[in-house]
Amino acid sequence: MSDTGLVPVAEKVSALAAEHAEEADRTRRLAPEVVAAVREAGFARHFVAKSYGGSEGGFTEFTQAVIAVGEGCASTAWCASLSALSARYATHLPRLGHDELWADSPDTFIVTAQPPMGKATVTQGGHRLSGRWSYVSGVDFADWALVCGMVATGGEPEARFFALPRKDFTVVEAWDNAGMRATSSHTVIVDDVFVPEHLSYLRADFVSGQNGTSDLPAHNVPFQAVGGLTFAAPAVGAAYGAFHAATDALRGKKVNVSQGVDLCRASAQIDAARFLVEQNAQVLDERTFTPRLMARCERNATFTADSVVEAVGALVRAAGTSGLSESSPLQRFWRDVVSASSHVALRYETAAVRTWPAALIGE
Repeated sequence: MSDTGLVPVAEKVSALAAEHAEEADRTRRLAPEVVAAVREAGFARHFVAKSYGGSEGGFTEFTQAVIAVGEGCASTAWCASLSALSARYATHLPRLGHDELWADSPDTFIVTAQPPMGKATVTQGGHRLSGRWSYVSGVDFADWALVCGMVATGGEPEARFFALPRKDFTVVEAWDNAGMRATSSHTVIVDDVFVPEHLSYLRADFVSGQNGTSDLPAHNVPFQAVGGLTFAAPAVGAAYGAFHAATDALRGKKVNVSQGVDLCRASAQIDAARFLVEQNAQVLDERTFTPRLMARCERNATFTADSVVEAVGALVRAAGTSGLSESSPLQRFWRDVVSASSHVALRYETAAVRTWPAALIGE
């Protein structure tokens, strides 16, 4: 397992984010000092090559760091997670693209829009791209956006990713979710922008994890194995935050048997969820990409989402009315966990049902 020092720094980020979490929830925006702390901690550079000043870190360390941040603020953990993994996705760009993104700093903050909602045409030296992408988390403070679009080729259209500097896209504030309010998951609009060839690559490479530019292990991982981890780890961290908030709300009070059962079961569910996401990270670090293990990764992520939603619901029930006070962080963690766990990557119909029959019985 890598040890870049990210985890102990993440614990400091968590403490700072917790101080600003109530304000961030109210204003729907992370405090500038929290964004700076995430960047300085090394999340954006975690998977970047050392040749560009990056950390070349691993998935287990990354997962533990995201969970740590999530205990303080789920929105901060979500953005930290995506900043690291978006940079990993950008490593599929040609080498000139790496130079443009990281030549000046390994801490370039990149955001990703995976659905192929744009349209592009081939032109001399690259493509012209237009499109509109919703729910692009962290875009308020992004330096670059990695967006996906369909390209007309004369035959079957192909899906490609395009890397765009901040000046080439517009942000429309459209995120109004009840939870994860400070993730800045807004809409990105691109209007007939030229994207040079070195800032584009095939979506098929992203899905397969076969990186033609970098041979670093973390840059060659199938998306199926890693996708759910992106969103499950922040939710697990937030569930721990909810547990601490619930026990704080009950401190000094007489706890009845029903409340004790809820606390006991919730703590076990959250620990089990952590085990499952760390099991996923271990698969990624050990590079054991068999169909069965990749299906297990998707199962783990979806089951984790179910588990933490149930656990936090029990914590709210145990804490009672005081836990639902607007001044209580418990209700914020509850909203955040439910919102995070609703992500399409954490649904059984998109993950487990799609992969398990083939992986287990050879369909």
